[in-house]
Amino acid sequence: MAITPEEVAETRCMVTEQNLDLRTITMGVSLFGCADESMERMCTKVYDRITTAAQRLVPVAEDLEREYGIPIANKRVSVTPISHIAAACPDQDLSPIAHAMNRAAEELGIDFMGGFSALVQKGMGSADKRLIDSIPAALATTERVCSSVNVASVRAGINMDAVLLMAHKIREAAQLTTNIDCYGAAKLVVFSNMVEDSPFMAGAIHGSGESDTVINVGVSGPGVMAAALQELPATADLMEVAERIKRTAFKITRAGELMSREAARRLGAQKGIVDLSLAPTPAAGDSVARILEIIGVGECGGPGTTCALALLNDAVKKGGVMASSSVGGLSGAFIPVSEDAGMIRAAQDGALSLEKLEAMTCVCSVGLDMIAIPGDTSAETIAGIIADEMAIGVINGKTTAVRLIPAIGHVEGDLLEFGGLFGSAPVMPVNQFAGTVFAHRGGRFPAPLNSLRN
Repeated sequence: MAITPEEVAETRCMVTEQNLDLRTITMGVSLFGCADESMERMCTKVYDRITTAAQRLVPVAEDLEREYGIPIANKRVSVTPISHIAAACPDQDLSPIAHAMNRAAEELGIDFMGGFSALVQKGMGSADKRLIDSIPAALATTERVCSSVNVASVRAGINMDAVLLMAHKIREAAQLTTNIDCYGAAKLVVFSNMVEDSPFMAGAIHGSGESDTVINVGVSGPGVMAAALQELPATADLMEVAERIKRTAFKITRAGELMSREAARRLGAQKGIVDLSLAPTPAAGDSVARILEIIGVGECGGPGTTCALALLNDAVKKGGVMASSSVGGLSGAFIPVSEDAGMIRAAQDGALSLEKLEAMTCVCSVGLDMIAIPGDTSAETIAGIIADEMAIGVINGKTTAVRLIPAIGHVEGDLLEFGGLFGSAPVMPVNQFAGTVFAHRGGRFPAPLNSLRN
């Protein structure tokens, strides 16, 4: 496809004035060869494997930034879910593997590493349980390691025992990091229908069906999308709005496709997917909430927000799939409260509630993301919130997730400050009428009828 001088000038404007960047280049690395009965040997293997496979990731990404003029906000690595390789080792505490991952991340100069993870949608094996028990300490004692646990899927239903267990682990992760605004919980996400090729943290893993190394790219561009929509008059109908979103998503995705191809070639890795997700930042103008308000919602969270988000998500995917033959990951629009200046404002104004965010997750890419809740919220209430979101994913056949931050020592209205891309999170009110029975019934929410597709 030929590139015209006008397109070059347009892309330069996107970068310099509208916050266009690649949110991440993420290298997936298989660790299946690292399993060992000895924890010490396994940690050495994990460190050596990661640092060897990804040793040129950061230099190559920096070269691409200079050559193409498009910033890459994060360089990341995802690995095989650690519970898969930890089954070979009898140790109860698996946090030494997280420490090895963190040392590798520091050596490579990458921002985050995902994969201290387990998939337990139908049941928990010994290694899965040991890994989950190790998560709070692992996240509290590492800076760059992220953790994710898949507790539900369309084919399996919801593992309600795992839901309650993860509610406790989220609280423990927050309690162990109260000195840094409970940041440990910000690196932990609970999934339904987890994808195995996402480049985004905290939920990135390297799936079992992937090659040894793969390059996945996550694009961004809320600022670009907002600028494009602002050019439309208020009288433009929704068909015109959708068309403008599609065209803009195509342009953003082409940049990601080009960079991912070149990164994979230079690194000798398989080219993976381009994730189309509009990933906001706390920077002014780089907000998904702002896009929804330009479409016509008075303030994000007000009536019409879910419809506007559905339109945005659908049009982004339609435009993006025309620009890449390898679209994957989550792909759509993220709505993280702490990472989006517009969402933060809407939450502080009372326009955006936890219940409205839950409704919005029915039509967007992921779920309840980076939401701070009062520190005295019970594990049963957290389990209920997780279960509600998992049910949305299971019944509707989509990926949903929960990343809650119990703000230990804080109450509704306080503000947690994380800095960087994580931004700041206002502590939001939570419905406290969960009760104590539902979360403790345990067992498995059965797979829905639509799981019978064979």
